[in-house]
Amino acid sequence: MTNPSNTTALTVHQAQFTAAQALSIPTLSILQEDGTLFAGASSPVLDRDTALKIYESMVFIRILDERMLAAQRQGRISFYMQCLGEEASTVASAAALDRKDMIMAQYREQGALRYRGFSLTQFMNQLLSNELDLGKGRQMPVHYGSRDLHFMTISSPLGTQIPQASGYAYGQKLRGESNITLCYFGEGAASEGDFHAGLNMAAVLQAPVIFFCRNNGYAISTPANEQFIGDGIACRAVGYGMQAIRVDGADVLAVYEATRLARKLVLEQQEPVLVEAIAYRLGAHSSSDDPSGYRSREEEERWRKQDPIARYRLWLQHKDWLDEAADQIATDALRQEVLEALKEAEQFPKPHIDTLIGDVYAEPTPALREQLEQLKAHIRQYPDAYPLTAGRLE
Repeated sequence: MTNPSNTTALTVHQAQFTAAQALSIPTLSILQEDGTLFAGASSPVLDRDTALKIYESMVFIRILDERMLAAQRQGRISFYMQCLGEEASTVASAAALDRKDMIMAQYREQGALRYRGFSLTQFMNQLLSNELDLGKGRQMPVHYGSRDLHFMTISSPLGTQIPQASGYAYGQKLRGESNITLCYFGEGAASEGDFHAGLNMAAVLQAPVIFFCRNNGYAISTPANEQFIGDGIACRAVGYGMQAIRVDGADVLAVYEATRLARKLVLEQQEPVLVEAIAYRLGAHSSSDDPSGYRSREEEERWRKQDPIARYRLWLQHKDWLDEAADQIATDALRQEVLEALKEAEQFPKPHIDTLIGDVYAEPTPALREQLEQLKAHIRQYPDAYPLTAGRLE
């Protein structure tokens, strides 16, 4: 006889509560701060080219983040979000995927997009919302997307990508595809209702999706210990009936291996998995945030010693895969390239106003056309208020 409640068959005859501490999930850590492996740890199989591509992607993103935060302070872009301290989590996880696996990101995963091949020019065009931007200037900066790179366009509302990932992955399963979906989100987004709906949906439907939680310690200004009491986020996945693994998110090797094994499990068993990466957010939440108001400099400095790039660089040097002098030359050259790319992207105008109503319907509706004409009339009446648009109305 089946059990309609779908619970285990174990029965006791005395009241027995299960303690919150009954499930304590360990953290996978392979790489020490000095670039050597922990005793008993083994390195994942990484060829030299892949290992260096991971490193170069991490360095690229850090330099881009530094330059574009400065550009925001100069008024050259309106907004920016860094992934400082979390580069290993996003780049190494992307490296463990197949290039045709779908990525659904939150807003701090530019490293994954860079690893997939998003160019410096494409980054700049999006950040400046110029006419070459793939999103046609309709998104805030850092809200990237690329159909060619299987990277779903980022949305501002928190957590919406989680149930979307469950649905997309279920579609992959129904179509018999050999690819999966990976969904990034922060531990703060795990407090949203979409998190619970998305995980339950994926577990019930056995959707081939990896839920990748970046537990960076803070949801804007709220520390994790004020967000939840349980053992992080990984234990929640177990409650929904799926497997989970926790990993040191500043450890490239651990993140790569955990994601590789998660993908293998998802494909072979056709079921979802959750990966929780623990990595401190060294930067502010965004360019609109001042973290000095809610955390100490001493706390930041303690975590800075676990810098993912520095740790991984030492490992590459131990393997004689990275020359320190050549690396410095390449880094300096990249800084100059970023500066030049920013200046070049600034020369292009904003998208033409007519593009505003495209891509919604096959043909713009009469209501949309009427609204566009009303907007143009308003701009013509107040041209000084719209200097970037007033000259491009026809």
